[in-house]
Amino acid sequence: MSVFNSSALYPRFLLTGLSGLESIYSLISIPIFLVYATSIAGNITILLIIRTEPSLHQPMYYFLSMLALTDLGLSTTTLPTMFSIFWFHAREISFNACLVQMYFIHVFSIIESAVLLAMAFDRFVAIREPLRYVAILTNGVITGIGLAIAGRALALVFPASFLLKRLQYRSVNILSYPFCLHQDLIKTTVSSRRVSSIYGLMVVICSMGLDSVLLLLSYILILGTVLNIASKTERVKALNTCISHICAVLTFYTPMIGLSMIHRYGQNVSPIVHVLMANVYLLVPPLMNPIVYSVKTKQIRDRILKKFKQRKF
Repeated sequence: MSVFNSSALYPRFLLTGLSGLESIYSLISIPIFLVYATSIAGNITILLIIRTEPSLHQPMYYFLSMLALTDLGLSTTTLPTMFSIFWFHAREISFNACLVQMYFIHVFSIIESAVLLAMAFDRFVAIREPLRYVAILTNGVITGIGLAIAGRALALVFPASFLLKRLQYRSVNILSYPFCLHQDLIKTTVSSRRVSSIYGLMVVICSMGLDSVLLLLSYILILGTVLNIASKTERVKALNTCISHICAVLTFYTPMIGLSMIHRYGQNVSPIVHVLMANVYLLVPPLMNPIVYSVKTKQIRDRILKKFKQRKF
């Protein structure tokens, strides 16, 4: 098929669900719906609890609000195409719509990585300088960090979309996932992808790669600070304040590393495994973060239980 005919000027893309399981998409959609519903309800609950409880208007919970907002954004970005496939068997997506979805998926992923880094910095300050914690992380500082996080993500991903727009594609292109990702779009181009591939790699290194190194450094500093605390009880208490954050970091980075490894070395792996790993990468963190913080953070847990008791009576 010629890439220079008129239809190639407006390429169409076909998303891919779980190949070979189309007959049971209606059943598969049930757990997917429950994951989305739980993710959205959980993150909205976290935001409402923090918004309505003055005692939670502290730096740690402001950063948790940023994480919940990011997870909401990530969930709502992938939701339309997921359900168009599993509910309506509608695979087609226009090029522009695909670029928009790709843009926001990667923006929210980079924001989540940076928010997790900011939360590590928050824990370091809280443990290292407990008496000056609120004085260091003022509302102005937190707002500045939030704007810097969002600005970096928006600026990094925009050129990637622009570069993809300049490439040539076939009139119909089949993608590997039920949503649009940069590395997947690049594979469908019939023109040189060198510049786009190099820029995509630079974005990953300058965002998640850098964040992961700084996260590791932050926890080395936290561990060093904790070991200098004389009281064993205080050491355990300080480390316990990091448990929820460590779980959030592992929930985010473990699927991302797994997806990257399969993408790089799993050419002979079943396409279903690729799709499942991509779904885990994008669906599990928004699902698990509110659950982890609700269970492991006493202040959040107590406020949620209090709200339920008030409604019950």
